[in-house]
Amino acid sequence: MGKKTDQQIAFWVFRILGLIVVAILCWILGFIVWNGIGVISWEFLTTAPTDGMTGGGIFPAIVGTFYLIIGSMIVAFPLGVMSAIYTTEYAGNGKTVRFIRIMTNNLSGIPSIIFGLFGMSLFVNTLGWGDSIIAGSFTLGLLVLPLVIRTTEEALKAIPDSFRTGSLALGATKLQTIKRVILPMAFPNIITGLILSIGRVSGETAPILFTVAAYFLPKLPTGIFDQVMALPYHLYVISTSGIDLNATRPMAYGTALVLIAIVLIMNLLASFLRRYFGKKVKTN
Repeated sequence: MGKKTDQQIAFWVFRILGLIVVAILCWILGFIVWNGIGVISWEFLTTAPTDGMTGGGIFPAIVGTFYLIIGSMIVAFPLGVMSAIYTTEYAGNGKTVRFIRIMTNNLSGIPSIIFGLFGMSLFVNTLGWGDSIIAGSFTLGLLVLPLVIRTTEEALKAIPDSFRTGSLALGATKLQTIKRVILPMAFPNIITGLILSIGRVSGETAPILFTVAAYFLPKLPTGIFDQVMALPYHLYVISTSGIDLNATRPMAYGTALVLIAIVLIMNLLASFLRRYFGKKVKTN
């Protein structure tokens, strides 16, 4: 066979594999939508659970999930970006940087339940924060910190060195170059780490099980040291606990659909920010 035939075969193989992936994703989403759309209503989205979580809605769990997403990003994003700036712009390629990157890669491979145990030991017990939003946010922030660091490093490395050299040649300091040249150009790609982090944080159950999630708490938190309900743990509870599973199964599918919708909305918002800053960089 000639090169053209081999190329066509490879193209169709990759295309079929891509379509299979899309079909699986559509199948999963379709299954959740088909089974959960009948439960979705204004009451389901805006009221607290009742009757031992066999009735009512999931509003406290929705609010709790948003709190944990925002709190964990407040923890992970600045730490991750600053760590990546240090390893990429300041530390060079010495043994220290290699050690940091090895440890970061190892940290990203630790199971989430280990982060939950660590968060319970440090934030809940040692620091005395108890089961609270701040304890859960810090635990989830540490969980996604390696992801933010790696994506930020790749975004910074993608900026050509000529921009750094040109800025320094014009008399700017290292810090000014990073602040006014490198970060604005890399920020659209840094947002990618934020998108991936939001997707992971919103679906984690083990870390919040040990640090913040309440089994049944039909009220909204009043501070960062309060417990909250969260959609992943609430979904686990109504799907596996000893309550009437026949009554809660439709609610479980509806909860899963809401969780997927929240992840989609947050990703769309982050993607909008990415495009906005990308256009801003091009116009400047």
